[in-house]
Amino acid sequence: MMTNSIGVISMFYARPFAREHFDCFQRIKRAGADVVELLVPEPGELDLVETRAAIRDAGLSCVLAARVNLTRDLASADIGAHKAGIAYLEACIDIAAALGATIVGGPLYGAPLVFAGRAPAPVDESERKRRIDAIVAGLAQAGRRAADSGILFGVEPLNRFETDICNTTRHALEIVERVGSSAVGVMLDTFHMNMEEFDLTDAIRRAGSQLVHFQANENNRGFVGSGHIDWPAIARALRDVTYRGPIVLEPFRRSDERAGTPLAQWRAPTENEDEPLAASIAFLKAALAFAGRTA
Repeated sequence: MMTNSIGVISMFYARPFAREHFDCFQRIKRAGADVVELLVPEPGELDLVETRAAIRDAGLSCVLAARVNLTRDLASADIGAHKAGIAYLEACIDIAAALGATIVGGPLYGAPLVFAGRAPAPVDESERKRRIDAIVAGLAQAGRRAADSGILFGVEPLNRFETDICNTTRHALEIVERVGSSAVGVMLDTFHMNMEEFDLTDAIRRAGSQLVHFQANENNRGFVGSGHIDWPAIARALRDVTYRGPIVLEPFRRSDERAGTPLAQWRAPTENEDEPLAASIAFLKAALAFAGRTA
């Protein structure tokens, strides 16, 4: 039987996440989760000592999701934004250590697209190379500090509407292999993979030992088991690469199906969703349990 820890991202409950939302840690635990994923808090959002204690008291562990933007962007040609991108990743290391987290994942390379107000545009070959070189250099610098602190960075491919840098597992591996740090690996999210990969299970197997963090999300970001992702096949692929890291759910609620309602917009909960969340976690744990069995 596979022994991955299963978790939930805190923004499922609240965004921004603050002290008054700490009760969700106990709710996450009751739903069957072992870990909570927090967005890396901005200065003043959370007391790190208090937050770590609340997570520990709920019987959970913690992973972090980084928040890059156009002012802290490893890919930027603006040297100030590039340096701010490195400084942000180094701050993430300190925050992770303070919270007892060992993984910081996300689009660490920067270059956010449509949702950051930057439209996609053609890039000539020299600019493409410059971007990748800048990303590799920035991740290598931050990776040295991460390695010294026992923190892992997970480079996450996003779909083409959210970045034009890293959209597939192959892209992430190209960056990670060039960085060449034991502290920099690959993070995968099945929501993005469903759009960009030819085969989700092949992509997981391609990531192999470089896979350090995994988000299990439906094709429509609904609750796990409600869409068309083949979770038994995903579980078998994770088994095949002997992945033992955390698996985190990041569902976005779909409570309003009227035309003209923006699907990309996060919505606050209007009712208690603990039951479907618990069902999703149980469904995923069952898939992992069966994948771990031999015929």
